[in-house]
Amino acid sequence: MSPEDPPLAEPPAEAAETRSPGAVVVTAAEASASPRLAIEALTVSFGGLTAVDGVSFDVRAGEIVALIGPNGAGKTTVFNAVCGLVRRSGSISIDGAPAPRRTAGLTARGVSRTLQGLGLFSGLTARENVLVPVAGERDASARVAAQLDALGLTAVADVPVAALAYPDRKRVALARALVTEPRLLLLDEPAGGLGADDIDALAGIVRGATGAGCAVLLVEHHVDFVMGLADHIVVLDFGRVIARGTPAEIRIDPRVEEAYLGVKATA
Repeated sequence: MSPEDPPLAEPPAEAAETRSPGAVVVTAAEASASPRLAIEALTVSFGGLTAVDGVSFDVRAGEIVALIGPNGAGKTTVFNAVCGLVRRSGSISIDGAPAPRRTAGLTARGVSRTLQGLGLFSGLTARENVLVPVAGERDASARVAAQLDALGLTAVADVPVAALAYPDRKRVALARALVTEPRLLLLDEPAGGLGADDIDALAGIVRGATGAGCAVLLVEHHVDFVMGLADHIVVLDFGRVIARGTPAEIRIDPRVEEAYLGVKATA
């Protein structure tokens, strides 16, 4: 029994000690308080290569911020830095306190993440995969059942994930991330490989999470999905922020056109 990718979820034996706070409806006071995630002058280097260079941005409760850019722009490296998977300089804080420098402290801080490679245990059922981060908790079974139902997975709950269609496996990975009731959700290319109907359903699920008080940081190449979902967008190129703003502002930014399409910016 081996995962498709090493799962980020806490192992079952530690789950009872790492339960994140329950999601709550965002109040006006919370929305105006410290950002749920604050990144300041983040820099990550690998040998002589600087993959992320002085990146700064915030994500607040109830907000969806998308991190976009060409392949190799540094997007996933930012995620890995937030999760303590790479050495970094600069500042990362979660709810006003320094972020852990290792993954073991993330769930306790209310952080959950999906992976590009899903990270599911192929020999376990959908239900068993979703149970992993909350196993040992008193209400784990009920929470898992509720999450499976919310994502339309009840009918396949007891099917090994290896036998599921790819869109269902994506939903299992998202259910596993949401079952911990995160305050900060990191989504790494959640729309990749999905059709139009599944992407629409995904957008509804993500909006539901923010309505329950979660802050979402999203890395995604599906531009239409990002433009229709995000509140704010941060654009990276060669590890640096080249633009930021609302979807409407980013859509017409000449620097973004140049980074994505090779169109020479005139401003």
